[in-house]
Amino acid sequence: MNWLGTAVRRYPIVAITVLVAAVGGILVLTGFETAAQWLISGFALIVAAMQAWDMIKNLIGGQWGIDALAIMAIIATVSVGEFWASLVIVLMLSGGEALEDYAAGRAQREMKALLDRSPQTAHRLVDDAGTIDDIAVTEVAVGDRLLVRPSELVPVDGILESDAGTFDESSLTGESLPVERAKGEALLSGSLNGEHAVIMTASALAHDSQYQRIVALVADAAQSRAPLVRLADRYAVPFTAVSLALAGLAWLLSGDPVRFAEVLVVATPCPLLIAAPVAFMGGMSRASRFGIIVKGGGTLEQLSRARTAAFDKTGTLTHGDPTVVDVRPAGVFTEDELFALVASAETHSSHVLATAIVDAAQERGLVLRTVASAREEATNGVVAMIGGREVVVGKLLFVTEHAPDAVATTILSGEMSVYVAVDGGFAGAIVLSDRVRENARSTITTLGTLGISRFLMLTGDSSDTARHIAADVGIEEVHAELLPQDKVEILKSIPRRPVIMVGDGVNDAPVLAVADVGIAMGARGSTAASESADVVIVLDDIAKSAEAMAIGQRTMRVALQSIWLGIGLSAGLMLFAAFGFLPTIVGAALQEVVDLATILNALRALGGPRATTPAVTRPIPDSRPAEPVEHK
Repeated sequence: MNWLGTAVRRYPIVAITVLVAAVGGILVLTGFETAAQWLISGFALIVAAMQAWDMIKNLIGGQWGIDALAIMAIIATVSVGEFWASLVIVLMLSGGEALEDYAAGRAQREMKALLDRSPQTAHRLVDDAGTIDDIAVTEVAVGDRLLVRPSELVPVDGILESDAGTFDESSLTGESLPVERAKGEALLSGSLNGEHAVIMTASALAHDSQYQRIVALVADAAQSRAPLVRLADRYAVPFTAVSLALAGLAWLLSGDPVRFAEVLVVATPCPLLIAAPVAFMGGMSRASRFGIIVKGGGTLEQLSRARTAAFDKTGTLTHGDPTVVDVRPAGVFTEDELFALVASAETHSSHVLATAIVDAAQERGLVLRTVASAREEATNGVVAMIGGREVVVGKLLFVTEHAPDAVATTILSGEMSVYVAVDGGFAGAIVLSDRVRENARSTITTLGTLGISRFLMLTGDSSDTARHIAADVGIEEVHAELLPQDKVEILKSIPRRPVIMVGDGVNDAPVLAVADVGIAMGARGSTAASESADVVIVLDDIAKSAEAMAIGQRTMRVALQSIWLGIGLSAGLMLFAAFGFLPTIVGAALQEVVDLATILNALRALGGPRATTPAVTRPIPDSRPAEPVEHK
């Protein structure tokens, strides 16, 4: 019976309504019908007053209260002596909350599962003898060696020390097949270990780890309610006006005030209140199942109507994992000397190319120099003082400002170059290569079929670089050599809205924040980008941006269909009531059937076919001459 006590505490108005109905029934059966009428009518008017007060507060806050019809229906039925009908309306209003709560819980099932599976403990290896200390995940420090037992969750992000392991990452990426990890490869918190225990080294604190970041995003998403109110507002005023007009006309033509109450009973707006929230929660839940975290229902609505899509280049349209393919010194420097200087300076840059250069230098066994001071200029490069020398690393235009003799180096298709100046003289270049994502072109095509009519690339890279990559993926409009604020201004000036922006890096955070829908490639992207975006793609797959839009469109269709289903059924019942074919008590009961029908229809947002774009299995051939590509 614990469930009964919980239900009573959670829905007290429902419980009191049932109790009042029972007492009223007993009074009628024992001959005290007048007392029953006073009891039920008084209780119904109290509930109506409570609803009216809530509605007034909403009006003060700028929101139209669509419960006005229900309040008038209660008052009308009490006024004409139909007290049992007024009680059914009260039960419908209070019971609607319980129905919505159940439906929302059903729609949030996947998101709740994600929250419930958050790792709580970790097994820290204290010494080489294998002594284990069980600690809270929040106490894990970077560098701790951890034991992950069979069928346990990886507690924090880390590096695998064991020779190999098998992990289920479905809760993170939406991919159902287990993945094989070898020694030295990265492990994501929240992935499920296979049949054998493994040892790992923590590479991030709990709150910085992948799973915990996803949990935080999901928790924020679950709190979103604003767009649901906006969607209902579009129909509240006309629905109320039509209902009152029809009820008044029925009263006028029949001369019977009961007819007014009969119409209003079936005009209660519960379908408007319930259908949209359930559909949006279902869409958000469905998206999370496929590794797409949508932070609010309003984002789904914006996605469904998007007409323009803008993309960053590095790490978004390309894989974002460039590798050094050549070191080209100029003047007195050897390859190793130039490489060591550049890598030392790039330790003070957050750019993905800087990370690639530093890693490559360390793999070559070069000793990095001590950096006395350094400053990074966003999207341009780094200026560092190393051993008394000024070392400038970055794109050609930036380096030319410090070394006028700098010249572009010849590169092949898909390559990019980082230029270097030392003490005001050109010192050479580092050439890297980054691959276009295999399914980038198919993603652009799919977005076009979904309604996107304008595509842009916004990047800090050189114009030649950007145009080359854009042509490969099918984007014609290119804006290159941009600072973060330039991207923001371009996005603000776009007239064809809503606008989607897809990016991944720290420098994308401002433009993701100002976009109508900011989509962050969060698998390897920065925390800043993920936090400023409206959608976070957990799996490193650009095709998920198209899938997010498809889910948004389906969710909106289901929400609107559910609303119109409720309005249509209510309108039909109102017509029956207007001609006197629907007594108030029967109409109130039928309105519950309408509510149930709209809820069941709204739950369809949980399903539907996947909308992922097909992967491109072979690269697109390129016969154009090579064009210079520079540091972002």
